[in-house]
Amino acid sequence: MAKAKSAPASSAGGMLPWLALALLLLVADQLTKTLVLGYYQLGDSTVVTPFFNLVRVHNFGAAFSFLASAGGWQRWFFTALGLAAALFIVWMLRAHAGQKLFSFALACILGGALGNVIDRLMHGYVVDFLDFHWAGWHFPAFNLADSAITVGAVCLVLDELLRVRHSQ
Repeated sequence: MAKAKSAPASSAGGMLPWLALALLLLVADQLTKTLVLGYYQLGDSTVVTPFFNLVRVHNFGAAFSFLASAGGWQRWFFTALGLAAALFIVWMLRAHAGQKLFSFALACILGGALGNVIDRLMHGYVVDFLDFHWAGWHFPAFNLADSAITVGAVCLVLDELLRVRHSQ
C-alpha cells in the first residue's frame, strides 16, 4: 500500500502562522495610530524621555517623506505599490513558509506594508508618531508599520548572508 504524502511546509497551512504574525503587526499598528489620532492634534507632542517624543505627524509621501509634496498622485502610487508588494509576499510565503527567518522577515514587511496602505486609503496620508532625537537632531517620525518593515528588511539581509555563508 502506498504511503500518503504529507503536505509540504510550503502549503497554505504552513504559511498561516506567518499570516497571523502579519495580522498581529497590522492590528498593533492600526491600534496605535487610532490612539494617536484620538488623543493628539496634528503637530502635538509629548516628551517621554530626553531622546524620545510621541508626536502626531502626517506623511503624504513614503520613507523620509519621499514625494510628500508631489501633488496627490503619490497616494495612489504608494497604495498600489503596497498592495502589489503584499500580493508578492503572500506568494513568496506560500512557496517558502518552511524557511523561518525568511518567512518572519516577509511577515513583518507584509504587516507593515498593509498598515501603511490602510492609512493611505482611510486618511490620504500615513500617521507617524515615534520621534527619536539627540542634541537637536530629529530622526524622521515613524510608526509601528515602518518599524516592522525595517525589522523585516534587516532580517531579509541577515537571511541572505546566512544562506550565502552556508552555501560556501
